[in-house]
Amino acid sequence: MANPIPRILLAGLSGGTGKTIVSLALARAFSRSGLAVAPFKKGPDYIDAQWLALAADRPCSNLDPFFHSREVIRSLFFHRSKGADISLIEGNRGLFDGMDEQGSCSSAELARMIDCPVILAIDCTKMTRTVAAIVQGCAGFEPGLNLAGVILNRTAGERHRDVLRRSMEAYSDVPVLGMLPKMKNPIPERHMGLMSDQEYDGSAHLDALADLAAEWLDLDGILKAAKAAPDFGPAPDPVFPGPPAEKTARIGYVHDAALWFYYPENLEALEHAGAELVRLSLLDGEPWPEIDGLYLGGGFPEVFAERIAANRPALRYLRSLAESGMPIYAECGGFMVLCDRLEIDGLSHRMAGVFPLTTSFCPRPQGLGYTEAEVVEDSVFFPRGERVLGHEFHYSMCVSDGAADLRHGLRMIRGQGSALGRDGFLHKNTWAGYNHIHALAVPGWAERFVAAASARRGAAR
Repeated sequence: MANPIPRILLAGLSGGTGKTIVSLALARAFSRSGLAVAPFKKGPDYIDAQWLALAADRPCSNLDPFFHSREVIRSLFFHRSKGADISLIEGNRGLFDGMDEQGSCSSAELARMIDCPVILAIDCTKMTRTVAAIVQGCAGFEPGLNLAGVILNRTAGERHRDVLRRSMEAYSDVPVLGMLPKMKNPIPERHMGLMSDQEYDGSAHLDALADLAAEWLDLDGILKAAKAAPDFGPAPDPVFPGPPAEKTARIGYVHDAALWFYYPENLEALEHAGAELVRLSLLDGEPWPEIDGLYLGGGFPEVFAERIAANRPALRYLRSLAESGMPIYAECGGFMVLCDRLEIDGLSHRMAGVFPLTTSFCPRPQGLGYTEAEVVEDSVFFPRGERVLGHEFHYSMCVSDGAADLRHGLRMIRGQGSALGRDGFLHKNTWAGYNHIHALAVPGWAERFVAAASARRGAAR
């Protein structure tokens, strides 16, 4: 059965070339014109993915050749593209940049996995004819790359654009699908990238980007390139095979402006395994309903440290849940909340105190990139000996408050972790550390989480 999926991947020559702004502009422009846009983000990223979801008015999934096999990527892409008029993937870093000199896990490799045309966004600052040479070099660099067009970004004026256009026409057969003028990023940034849409309404900024796309980009040409993508081929297996399990446990997850880093598939995996999910907050005074397990994702607790610290009832309750043996899984920002204190800008804020640790915010990243670790102690979440792939991106470091050595579940093979090559601190049935995981890369995590929460529910009856 034929499965046409109009699709494009927006790539750059490096980070910071403007591909995020172009991707957001296209997603909102196509969506505003009445097209259903399925957004995707290549690589481990919560912030750009959330903005893409907002621009397209549709959830965004991450596609990552480091985490996922070709089969998983094709399944996730196919099923998340259902019902869309165009699927738009934002690449990461440079088009051919991967984990080694072979470019493994690069945006180009991802494009080949899903037979996707590529549009290259190029920062043309202080360049004219050289741009054509770069485009020609990229077009022939690797076999199997379908370079469908280029978008010339940060052009200085009409004269600059005229020389760029004539150079491309003379030396390259790759079509120019738009030129963008130099402009200030309309979306504010902070230490981890674009500022969260959780903190303010970014709709007006996205509409301004869509206006820019309508004026400066060849939207018809870009849509035509997407529609020219090869037929996707036979439908892959579902992302989560089989029927969802019967609901056997209620798992809460904190989702507010402080903690909101969750891959959609992580939550979906928990639901498929039999969890009823309940959204919670640490920033208001609302009491939490009865739950059997708790998931604390990452985010920006350092930005809201004063408000979190002021909510002593919630923090005391959080500690009591940990002490009672409730299964609690905490990643990065959630880990920081479970420690004794969070330090930032010379101030120290009391947190939940589950672990005798202080996390201190630093001006530079303390852990950045993919991780690989070995589970060294059994827990309700992972069996000993399992290999866990993940990623980390944290500006804080943690230091012991003078307590005895803490139990930890992970030995870091790749990545920094929390300290001394370890991560995944353990206290009863609480697991907490800087490592982020994607459920589709860690088979069994969701099922074990739900099983532990179900066992707690059963014991309480």
